[in-house]
Order: sequence, then structure tokens, then C-alpha cells
Amino acid sequence: MIDLKEIRQKLIQGMAPEVKELVQKAIDEGQDVGSILNDGLLAGMSVVGERFKKAEVFFPEVLVAANAMKAGMESLKPLLAEKNIGYSGKAVLGTVRGDLHDIGKNLVGMMLEGAGFEVIDLGVDVSPERFVETVKGENADIIGMSSLITTTMPMMKRVIESLSTALIRERVKVMVGGAPITQQYADEIGADGFAPDAATAVDKAKELMGSR
Repeated sequence: MIDLKEIRQKLIQGMAPEVKELVQKAIDEGQDVGSILNDGLLAGMSVVGERFKKAEVFFPEVLVAANAMKAGMESLKPLLAEKNIGYSGKAVLGTVRGDLHDIGKNLVGMMLEGAGFEVIDLGVDVSPERFVETVKGENADIIGMSSLITTTMPMMKRVIESLSTALIRERVKVMVGGAPITQQYADEIGADGFAPDAATAVDKAKELMGSR
């Protein structure tokens, strides 16, 4: 019988082929798919997230762990969908109009996926209209906006105002982040949450989903 702690450890080490093989073996053995997800894959990503938050690991380590998570999910995802297990919510991410930075946003996306969220990444230079259209079309639970330069910060407020104009502000939670963003600014523009780093963004997203 595959020990799920072994899946967790291989994921932390970023060993994608091994994680994929162990997950498949656990499935073949008839182990509970929810346990494989929670006690194997998500437990491993949780450790990586905590270490990243404490600056014990850095972007490259998180990237390889996230890739190992994806490898493990290939076999698990169809089974989870059948049983509706492991779905945390749907998040739309984007760097706001006028800003082309995306490393932080990409990391948040990977870690949200690792926490069970369905992520729709709109990329960079995203207009308020596109955020609104995507929330409507995808029935998203959360918007995550990023801004890395001060001149694009006001665009975050524009997005929130556009959500209100479209009468969908109340149905979606808005998170903001990026180097110049603070909790005070998030409060000023009416965002629901702020996160200074990717690991904290996952915690905040889970918190916001719990408040829905």
C-alpha cells in the first residue's frame, strides 16, 4: 500500500515523475481519491507554501513543486470531478491595464491551483471590461489583481467600479497585490483582501471563500 506521506515528500522535493507514478499506484490500489489529494498532494503544497512564506524556499523550488502537483493531478483530476471533491472555487487573475509584470501573478496562480482552485489567468495589461466579462462568463468567485508599478494602481479601483456598474460586485470577492500595494490601499479602493506574497494570497482566498 502506497504511503501518502511519500507522495507528499516527493512533491515537496519537486519530483514530478515519481509523484505521478505514486498517485497512479495509490489509485490502482483503490485508495480514497480525497485522501490522495488532501493527505498527499495538498499536504505537500501546503508545506511548500509555508516554507515560501518564511523565505526558506524561493520561486524555483515552488515552481518545481507546482509542476509535481500538476503531474499528480493528471490521473486524479477526472476522479475528483466525478465525486466533486477538492474544488475550492474559481479565481480570475490578471495584471491590470498598463502593467506587464507577471511573475508574482503566475506564482499566485500556481499556488491557488495547488490549493484546489480553478484558475483563469487573463495575463497582463488586462482591462476592467475584460475582468467584468470573464467574471460574468465564468461565474467566478474571486478576482485577483496585480499591479507592480504605482502608475497602474488606480486601475484596480477602476476594475472594482466596473464590477459595481455591471451589478456583479456583490457576487465576487476582490483580492489585490503587488509590490506597491498595501492593506491601506486595498481598504481605500474597496477590495475584499490584500496579500503581500503568494502563500498569503492562498490563505486569503480560502478565507474569502469561507465568508461567501
